[in-house]
Amino acid sequence: MASYLIIVIALLSFFLPTIIAISSNNAGGIAIYWGQRGDEGTLEETCASGNYAFVNIAFLSAFGNGTNPVLNLAGHCDAHTGQCTVLSSDIKSCQAKNIKVMLSIGGATFQNYTLTSSVDAGQVAAYLWNNFLGGQSSLRPLGDAVLDGIDFVIEGGQYHYWDDLAKNLSSYNNQSKKVYLTAAPQCPFPDTCLGTALSTGLFDYVWVQFYNNHQCEYNKGNITGLQDYWGIWTSNIHADMIFLGLPAAINASITGFIPPANLTSEVLPIVKNSTKYGGVMLWSRYWDKLTNYSSFIKSYV
Repeated sequence: MASYLIIVIALLSFFLPTIIAISSNNAGGIAIYWGQRGDEGTLEETCASGNYAFVNIAFLSAFGNGTNPVLNLAGHCDAHTGQCTVLSSDIKSCQAKNIKVMLSIGGATFQNYTLTSSVDAGQVAAYLWNNFLGGQSSLRPLGDAVLDGIDFVIEGGQYHYWDDLAKNLSSYNNQSKKVYLTAAPQCPFPDTCLGTALSTGLFDYVWVQFYNNHQCEYNKGNITGLQDYWGIWTSNIHADMIFLGLPAAINASITGFIPPANLTSEVLPIVKNSTKYGGVMLWSRYWDKLTNYSSFIKSYV
């Protein structure tokens, strides 16, 4: 019996590191967007749910081309009057739970953002660094909390100079804190607005929107389009991790909703085969709070 146990222990010691490595590679997190519905709960509550690894504060909806930057957080607070500085403690609470908190710039509605030159991109990067990241400013809209990075949600405006913005933001990495770069491109490849920026290889996490695009989304049990484009994204984008972006409710998007049972049984087993799989991104906290989508899928992600 003793010799048998010795053999078993030896085998476990040999194979266990490999098993752990495989489990780690297949493990993912959930990213969520917060800020566009006043009735979605607080940022602190969002992080306290324990469901998310990333929270994207959305959106800085106006910037560039000499425009006065505008932080639009719907019914949560009015950044123009300084009300949003109260979020600083919430952000710190999230980060204390090892949740990365990003500022999302752009968005699909009320678009008033564009970059007109490399110089413009540098000026926007400096503004973001000084007002939301590790720099210094007396007018920080979210108070003294230092966000973890910038999330690019560029769905309008001019298609140029976003690569320059990424390069300028990355140049601050030699300062006090790493600036994480994330992006939420549409699933058709390459993304019209962000293709050039993503080709820089500077982005840490890319959560691809696999919804509102018929050719590359899940459609009534048909996974072919999603699977094909997932393969394209994971094979062609130099990022640390790629996330599967999905609506958290059937009414959260026009098309592309995947019922949780279908996601866990049909889709995740396929996308998790990629070494670049990072997890799932959900739009948005409001919808997720209504459906508990993240709670249903968390143990499978």
